[in-house]
Amino acid sequence: MVPEVGKSVYVQSFKHDGSLHRTWCRAFVIEADEKHYVAVTHRAWVIESDGRKWLTREPAICFYYTDRWYNVITMIRHSGVYYYCNLASPSLYDGEAIKNIDYDLDVKLYPDGGYKLLDENEYADHAKKMNYPKEVMEIVEKQMDLLVNDQMANFKDPFNQECIDKYFEKYRTMTAHLKRRHYDDIL
Repeated sequence: MVPEVGKSVYVQSFKHDGSLHRTWCRAFVIEADEKHYVAVTHRAWVIESDGRKWLTREPAICFYYTDRWYNVITMIRHSGVYYYCNLASPSLYDGEAIKNIDYDLDVKLYPDGGYKLLDENEYADHAKKMNYPKEVMEIVEKQMDLLVNDQMANFKDPFNQECIDKYFEKYRTMTAHLKRRHYDDIL
């Protein structure tokens, strides 16, 4: 099952112990197939596990993979595109939400090509507290290496401006069409 293109879905991230980590209340699906889902969040409410809510400020093109142990959120800002990569289980869609298990480690890639590894202490702490299986930890760590040293280093999609421009234009075209259709329905 894949999410329907042109529709909005929830995105839910869980922790290894099954607890809800974070929910995006609206992600507009612009592409979906058996291997990946691409959705845009813009002015979407995000609810944290502790109940805090916040509204996304800029458009973000989100790439969820069904066969990779990470997802990528690209934040489009005036100063450039920032990539936030979550090491997480492969994503699935259950008819209501895109879901995955967050494994704490993150990589932030800046417009100038520099990057920063984040939450290594949280990963080590949660691995002990939640008993991450050795096999899962090996996969997550290998995927982190692949992400940084292959995908990002070689500017593979989505880590290049051409890819982001293509999806952002697709999003703008789709939402402009929806706005026109809504206006026509009112008349």
